[in-house]
Amino acid sequence: GMAKRWTKNYRDKNPGAVKGFFFGRDYIKQLLLEGDGTCKGIRIYFAIDDDGNQRLVLTGADEKQNNILPKDEGKGGGDRVIIDDGSPCPPDCPEDPNDPLG
Repeated sequence: GMAKRWTKNYRDKNPGAVKGFFFGRDYIKQLLLEGDGTCKGIRIYFAIDDDGNQRLVLTGADEKQNNILPKDEGKGGGDRVIIDDGSPCPPDCPEDPNDPLG
């Protein structure tokens, strides 16, 4: 499908670059449950950290696609969170050497 082709396109054009990030289930669940049920989806932003490394930043979004942001960015604010600590691949890649996405 498209996912296999598109991830291969990226890997071909960016050899040695980060291919993806892993975010644990508990973090994703926390995003989806935030705002007393007002979260209707997740928005993912491309980012560069202070050391120049590629990152992804995830935030919940409401039914109008407005971001649900904590009162103090990144520190949490009640039930509102931003996820910015995914585990990059490489080095943390799937163990299956035949994984078509990695």
